[in-house]
Amino acid sequence: MMARPKNRRKQSERRWQLPQINWRALGMSLGGVLGICAAAAGVVWGLDQPIQTVSVSGRFQHVAPVDVERVVKERVRGAGLLTVDLEAVHKALHTIPWVDAVSVQRSWPRGLNVLVVEQVAAARWGERGLLNTRGQLFATDERHIPPELAQLSGPAGKEAEVAQFYLAAQGRLAEAGLRLTAMRLDARGAWELDLANGVIVRLGRRQVDERFEKFITAALKLVTQRGDDIAYIDMRYTNGFAIGWRNNPPHAAASGHGGRDA
Repeated sequence: MMARPKNRRKQSERRWQLPQINWRALGMSLGGVLGICAAAAGVVWGLDQPIQTVSVSGRFQHVAPVDVERVVKERVRGAGLLTVDLEAVHKALHTIPWVDAVSVQRSWPRGLNVLVVEQVAAARWGERGLLNTRGQLFATDERHIPPELAQLSGPAGKEAEVAQFYLAAQGRLAEAGLRLTAMRLDARGAWELDLANGVIVRLGRRQVDERFEKFITAALKLVTQRGDDIAYIDMRYTNGFAIGWRNNPPHAAASGHGGRDA
């Protein structure tokens, strides 16, 4: 008969024991971490000084720098340089008329640098509205309208479409020494252009781009040569255009063949 191992009972009764914790060392480690955090908080508090100066720069024609400075100071009153809400400052500055874009940056230790970009008015909209070069209506009740701006009009929501067509058309006409003074899009979708020499160009509702291109290639030379004698050019004909002479009845003869379209 084989002898039973004497250590089996001792092996079966072996239990897991928690590792010994060096509480003194742990306390020292936690104290070190807390000390670092406190030091970091002290550094942040030291950097987060109250804002005392606001530096404003930009090319100003319609925006007053003092208004920019006033709006910024109202928004950051009591705030520190690190905790100031720059997004709120951006939004506040965009409430100033004629402000298009702004940049706000921290300037250590207690200042902000503000760069302002003004709107560029490309045309009038209606009587007192102004459109920028992106076709956005940025002013609706402007009292001081630059007299050289063309007057555009159209249904609500069509500002960008009219402005884009105006900018494209004006670029083509400028090459021939002509200038647009007005452009109209009516509720039916028909387009009319007014030239600085008094000639009205009627493009209608359909194939507007093609009709304008035909005006440039076929009728523009006549307009530049005899603009004082022409009341309007009607491009709504399939194979030509009509000329309305100032001293003739309004049923001007068509140049070319084909009936008039919309």
